[in-house]
Amino acid sequence: MPPPLRGGSPRARTIRFVAVSALAGCVVAAGAVGAAGPWEGGQRRAERARAAAGPEVDRDERGGGPVRPAAPPVLAGLGGRATAPLPAREGLAGALEGLLKNGALGAQTSAAVVDVATGQQLYGADQDAPYTPASTIKTATAAAALAAAGPDHRIETTVVADGDTVVLVGGGDPTLTARPAKEGAPAAASLKELADATARGLKARGKGRVKVAYDASRYSGPALHPIGPNENIAPVSALMVDEGRLDDSDHGPADRTTDPAGDAARKFAGMLHDAGVDVDGDPAAGRAGGSAERLASVSSPPLSALVERTLTNSDNDIAEALARQTALASGQPADFEGAARAVTARLEKLGLPLSGARIADGSGLDRADHVSAAFLAGLLARAADPARPELRPVLTGLPVAGFSGTLSGRYGADAAGRGLVRAKTGTLTGVNTLSGTVVDADGRLLSFAFMTMEAPSGPGAQEALDRLATTVAGCGCR
Repeated sequence: MPPPLRGGSPRARTIRFVAVSALAGCVVAAGAVGAAGPWEGGQRRAERARAAAGPEVDRDERGGGPVRPAAPPVLAGLGGRATAPLPAREGLAGALEGLLKNGALGAQTSAAVVDVATGQQLYGADQDAPYTPASTIKTATAAAALAAAGPDHRIETTVVADGDTVVLVGGGDPTLTARPAKEGAPAAASLKELADATARGLKARGKGRVKVAYDASRYSGPALHPIGPNENIAPVSALMVDEGRLDDSDHGPADRTTDPAGDAARKFAGMLHDAGVDVDGDPAAGRAGGSAERLASVSSPPLSALVERTLTNSDNDIAEALARQTALASGQPADFEGAARAVTARLEKLGLPLSGARIADGSGLDRADHVSAAFLAGLLARAADPARPELRPVLTGLPVAGFSGTLSGRYGADAAGRGLVRAKTGTLTGVNTLSGTVVDADGRLLSFAFMTMEAPSGPGAQEALDRLATTVAGCGCR
């Protein structure tokens, strides 16, 4: 027995043993959540490493000891067990149909449950009808971007020298930051690092005074989302810093600038001045000539991390950037219409059911978006396909019930689905959706989508949707 537990009465030794055991249990639990949880911009590195390594094999099958942990993890892994029994269709129907009649969901409801290992639909209710998905469409945007550009793609912001002018060229990274690095904040490319590198390059060329121009032409078409000026999204621009936020937030609603590119250029010019380079006049929109020289660049985190951040926090600005990156990778104009065509084409290539579907934007803020529950559940099953490892961030970016992102405030401490449900939320006035994955009571990985329109109360609809997902998670249903 360790020294701290020696001595004293038997009762005292027992109390100390229980206290140490409880502390150890908390450490193990925290470690399990930390290993799987959406820390560092939504990245679940342990899960991604396991996916890259391929299917796990118990050590006893190779002649060694078993690898089963002594205690269950806080959060079930995304692999599930393909050998676990399938829930019966009749069992699922019996568990879900009464809940779908809950008046809190309103009169229009749709549902689909899919077995991830086989892609087989196990339950459906109006599952093929197109509904407004709200932010659950971000799973489709993310999958299309990963398929088009790849999970390792990074978005560059560059500076080029054109005579006595330096041009700040936006590549479409909305997470480019003008803020000092802060512990715990999501990783991002730094505008100050870009300005400092530019200043060094200018001084090496003997230039201590320049003009500053900025180029946001990589994106085309209207900058304003169809919903108009809104605290949920900035004007869409190929050049912006901190998502155009006018406060120190990094997610959620916030007042936004009306001129993202101009604001980014003015901050860049100020940083250039602080680095010892004089700047003549105010920055102006422009493009570099053909003889311009590249001075410096910074790159966004990989697309996989941007996808995870998008899904965990339901980030509208990054979602629209992902849609435009899909357009650029597909040879389409980087505007709302070109992005919608490019995303739709990528989803068709993934073999998803798109009958009656319409992709209008990348974020789901546009009510003209329409997809079915079968589409959403099928998309998540496709993202788990071992033959499609590039799509894995669509799953690892999903918020965890009661722990992260847009589900951190749902599924309270005593909720049965807490830590079991991973799902993307979708909320507009009169529209509530939930689409995600669970490992059921028998260890089978299932994907699901529940959609409703015209519910009498948003909070009531959310509670009813959460109950449906929890029921799937707890169901052996045989």
